[in-house]
Amino acid sequence: MNEVLFRARPGLPGTGPAAPMERPSRPQTLFIACGALARELVELKRSTGWSELTITCLPAHWHNTPQKIAPAVLRKIRSARRSFDQVFVIYGDCGTGGELDRVLEAEGVERIPGPHCYQMYMGAAAFEARADVEPGCFYLTDYLARHFDRLIIKGLGLDRYPELLVDYFGNYTTLVHLAQLADSSLKAKAGKAAARLGLAFEYRLVGYGELGAFVSQIADDGPQPAGLTEPVAAE
Repeated sequence: MNEVLFRARPGLPGTGPAAPMERPSRPQTLFIACGALARELVELKRSTGWSELTITCLPAHWHNTPQKIAPAVLRKIRSARRSFDQVFVIYGDCGTGGELDRVLEAEGVERIPGPHCYQMYMGAAAFEARADVEPGCFYLTDYLARHFDRLIIKGLGLDRYPELLVDYFGNYTTLVHLAQLADSSLKAKAGKAAARLGLAFEYRLVGYGELGAFVSQIADDGPQPAGLTEPVAAE
């Protein structure tokens, strides 16, 4: 998974072809992240050529028990101190009620801004504007589209108690798929999820949004990976 980036160095007269030159190494960096972001972070690591980045993830299903998140992040931070030059947390507040931020402030560790990954992907301004106009949106990322049955249907007990569907989703009007990849199979899964919940369906290819920008900035302020962070108009 580790990669080394090379850039061209012009050859001097009489020295033959230009030789590859290894770029200066970046600090050894640890990302402590939500497991729902693992695939995207691995791709961003590859795209930025960030060989000095290590990614460790906590279980994505801890969103259902958010009281576990802050203590586990704290343990990860303290165990990483001797091995890494810098540590970042790739989590929203994710239902911790501010406890995660209190831990990070005490430890002097930065996290990506935002309350949840939907805002990270869509962008703060766009998400807040949409929430003001249409608060009845239920959002799926690519991760949630892949694991909809396990995390939503079974996770909420709707496979055993389908009558709870109205209690959970009666106030929603639209399922919005915030897609990271232009993947027709994931789009189809998200559409089926909307139908199963009795909601209208909207597809937005948003890429990696502010997550991509955050990673790119830490990676020595390098350029953002092409095609990953620019939002695309909704369908």
